Amino acid sequence: MQRGKVLSLEERIPKIKEHRKRKANRRLILLLSLFFLLIVSVVYFQSPLSHIKKIEISGNEKMSAKDILSVTGLTEGLNIWKVDKHFAKEKLMDLSEIKKVDISIAFPNILKIDLVENATIAYVENKQNFYPLLETGEVLKKGQRMNLVENAPILVNFESGAILETLAVELEQLPPEIVHVISEIRYDPNKTDKYHIYLFMNDGNEVQASISSFSEKMVHYPSYISQLDPDIRGVLDLEVGSFFKAYGVEGKGSDEEAKKE
Repeated sequence: MQRGKVLSLEERIPKIKEHRKRKANRRLILLLSLFFLLIVSVVYFQSPLSHIKKIEISGNEKMSAKDILSVTGLTEGLNIWKVDKHFAKEKLMDLSEIKKVDISIAFPNILKIDLVENATIAYVENKQNFYPLLETGEVLKKGQRMNLVENAPILVNFESGAILETLAVELEQLPPEIVHVISEIRYDPNKTDKYHIYLFMNDGNEVQASISSFSEKMVHYPSYISQLDPDIRGVLDLEVGSFFKAYGVEGKGSDEEAKKE
């Protein structure tokens, strides 16, 4: 057996003492660090730094910041770590205008509320008042804040219900550049089609269509119009096929007077 060097007790004691000292120092540093963090935490939670100094709201166009804070109950001065973000988010998501909500904390004391609103795709006319029609098919009621959006069509003779919701779906499927060309949509049901509508366009033309096939046919509107004389205005019938009749033309079928795709 190979013999190792045998250390005497006198030689081992200093090393044992040094090891114990290093271990004790590490424990002391750890305890002091924890104590320091505890003191800092207590001071922070008791100081104004832990209270909401500012609430930043972004993405709101249909609702004012004041209305949003009123719904959530959030105010400056509240303890930022006691804010019930889940509750505030649920309250906002209950609103027709709101599509998505994100609430976060920016250290040390700024609360951020980021919103995504349901888009306004048209305005429903009712007794000379105009109410936003959202992409969800819901109409904002009286008392709710309404910021008019440029180039959104006006809907006339419509009432809340399945037909209006169907139209909202159809409008949502159209490219914005086509929706922006529409000035007014009138609900004009007849014996053969309860979904019949009549459109007034910003370019001076008119369109007859059915809500059931509205987006499918209206998406080709630029193509239809591009085939016509730019100086001629008239009515484009998209109910069955695609027919154009110039204003002032009655009972004539020449190519200059009517076009069919």
